[in-house]
Amino acid sequence: MKNEEIKILVIDDEPAIGAVLSDSLKDEGYKVFVAADGVAGLAAIGEFRPHIVLLDIWMPGEIDGVEVLRRAKPNYPATQFIMMSGHGTIETAVKATKLGAWDFVEKPLSIDKISILISNIISFQGEREEKIALLNKLRKSIALVGESAAMKDLKQLIARVAPSQSWVLITGENGTGKELVAQNIHYLSSRASRPFIDVNCAAIPVDLVESELFGYEKGAFTGADKAKKGKFDFANGGTIFLDEIGDMNLDAQAKILRILQEKKFQRVGGTETIEVDVRVIAATNKNLDEEIKRGAFREDLYHRLNVIPVRMPALRERADDIAALATHFGEQFARESGYGRKIFSEQAFERMKSYGWSGNVRELRNFVERIYILTPGDFVDIHDLKIAGLSDSANNQSTESSFRKARAEFEKDFLVQKIGEFGGNISKTAEAIGLERSYLHRKIKTYGIEA
Repeated sequence: MKNEEIKILVIDDEPAIGAVLSDSLKDEGYKVFVAADGVAGLAAIGEFRPHIVLLDIWMPGEIDGVEVLRRAKPNYPATQFIMMSGHGTIETAVKATKLGAWDFVEKPLSIDKISILISNIISFQGEREEKIALLNKLRKSIALVGESAAMKDLKQLIARVAPSQSWVLITGENGTGKELVAQNIHYLSSRASRPFIDVNCAAIPVDLVESELFGYEKGAFTGADKAKKGKFDFANGGTIFLDEIGDMNLDAQAKILRILQEKKFQRVGGTETIEVDVRVIAATNKNLDEEIKRGAFREDLYHRLNVIPVRMPALRERADDIAALATHFGEQFARESGYGRKIFSEQAFERMKSYGWSGNVRELRNFVERIYILTPGDFVDIHDLKIAGLSDSANNQSTESSFRKARAEFEKDFLVQKIGEFGGNISKTAEAIGLERSYLHRKIKTYGIEA
């Protein structure tokens, strides 16, 4: 913000101090207002809405500066208070700081010090506004799409869980968006400005678990030519997301459990004990109760993680959201790739709603991308769904024969469309789609296409 946009309120019962501060700060371009006591100061805060208040602690009248701070700060948390006193004590300064004061300066005042403090506050507020803007932008980009009953329940649960510090275990099929839920919980929490570190537990070999999660010191093992921080180091103050926790073997689970219990660790090859403050969110596509019964998952780790259980619904359970999701993914793809926006017919949406979507939201997103790439028009109807690979069957079968049938149907419809685009000219069609002319002729004969 520019100086002329910054409003500063001076609350001091000594007229000379008020005048000197007012004149000096106005010379620097600030908007300045002066109040002579605590009562007038409180009223001015409500009316003037200053960014910064220079507040004398010892003032005659009904309320002193500390009381002004105590009453005003909760109602105007964005306003920063610099406390002033000619005979302050450490006890008073500590009390003011606990109540939310930015700093404490002694009289006689140094205008240079006051100016530095104000500059620091302005820089801090500017950075905070930038962070808030970025966080709001980020929250929009990871917003959960859909208004089905299942999604409304999920959003309400996230809204209740996010502000807490409780650990969360997210379960659900592959492709349902478990990581997206973890990000929403983090970025709607008080840790939003701190790191969100994701760890793919299934991808870490057991012999590297400790070095990956806790880091290592120089010389800890062959090849460790310099120290390296681990995932828990980077997540300190924020959130660590342990994805695919159900795929870790028992030895790795034991090492994870130790740090979750103690909230401290030593780097590999180190002797220093490092304490960490992290919120843990874990996710799995497995039924951990069944994994515990067959001895593949530690029951004590399960209960440590499963403070707040969150279940992600499969896409087939929230079919009413398919239209909104397809539109969202389409607009996103069009924006990122430069394609024109496409409109889906109601019949197309109905067909998509009846499809099984074994790959859930991830499969739907990939399908929408294929629609945009493979269909030429800006209107998507049922026949366009077949071109992009959606079979006629309402059941998403996974047998080899049904896959071959779907692929053959896709090839036939694609070739019919392309041959039509080139007016039946086989040579031009073959060149355009990158096939040998003889191979294209064989395909035409196989599918009984009239060219």
